Amino acid sequence: MQSSDGHPVRGAAIPTSLVGLVAVVIGLLIAGPKGGLAAALAAVVVIAFFSVSALAVAWAAKFSSQTMMLAALASYAVKILAVMVLVTAMDGVSLWNTKVFGWSVVAMALTWIAAEFRVALQSGRPYIDEPETAADRSP
Repeated sequence: MQSSDGHPVRGAAIPTSLVGLVAVVIGLLIAGPKGGLAAALAAVVVIAFFSVSALAVAWAAKFSSQTMMLAALASYAVKILAVMVLVTAMDGVSLWNTKVFGWSVVAMALTWIAAEFRVALQSGRPYIDEPETAADRSP
């Protein structure tokens, strides 16, 4: 992994963490300690899921565009399945407020996506590979 691969993760994780802190405070105000715990757990889940996914895609990008796409699709499928398992396991849990958890996940996921988009726009990296010329090909 290159040193520049961590920049998009940091650029998205920092704003998401700040939204997570706000969600914890709002959760505490709305639902008490159960709401604060729910928002904190949501922050851990979102930051962990999206960070692992972004790092896996960055790692796969070293090999080829096809490998990068496969890693992105696989990490998306794993995230969806993991969230389904998590939501199913949380059914009926009274340790934390599930509504605060759900809304916190939505807010932080949208924040992560927007921050990642902002970092991508600012980086100036092309989204497509330039076609090879005959002079660039090695025998």
